[in-house]
Amino acid sequence: MSNAAYPESVRRLIDAFAAMPGIGRRSAERLAFHVLRQSPAEALELSRAVEEVKKKVKHCGVCWSLADADPCPICADPKRDASTVLVVEQPKDLLVMEKTGLFRGVYHVLLGRLDPLGGVGPDAITLDALLGRLDHPEKNARGMPVTELILGLNPDLEGDTTALWIAREAGERGVRSTRLARGLPSGSQLEFANPAVIGDALKGRTSL
Repeated sequence: MSNAAYPESVRRLIDAFAAMPGIGRRSAERLAFHVLRQSPAEALELSRAVEEVKKKVKHCGVCWSLADADPCPICADPKRDASTVLVVEQPKDLLVMEKTGLFRGVYHVLLGRLDPLGGVGPDAITLDALLGRLDHPEKNARGMPVTELILGLNPDLEGDTTALWIAREAGERGVRSTRLARGLPSGSQLEFANPAVIGDALKGRTSL
């Protein structure tokens, strides 16, 4: 069916879905027709959910994660160790960490990473806010001084560049920096690992 044959309101809905990441034109059409097949109550519930999330969800003033309260529940939780901050690139990375149930500290979300060639400098992400938490404990979760930064950035050139920048600034402030362990995943085979992964595995080897 030609796009011009759709009613204007349907074309707008398809265009809205197609503008989403990972949604092609055909998928956008399927989603639009799914909405059309829904009852008015179901379709309006979707509309209300979108409206509510845009009105209520903001960035936490401490860690910059997404939340509908400020500070977010993680930063406000007295059971979390606010002296240990895990630095990640995006809110979705925080969710991945939380699903493990193993980390009991707090987070800082950079909302990006340094990319000098792409024109992304320190001012383009939340590095100033991170350093503010190191310099002024009252800006950290529950007013606690930060003693350790865990750098949970993606293991690529931009991630490593950002991690080195943060580690240098933290070291000048007397704050310890560590990074997530890297190496060979369980069940993998050496012949399929790239040299960088093998190098990290050698550096991070442990005793048996």
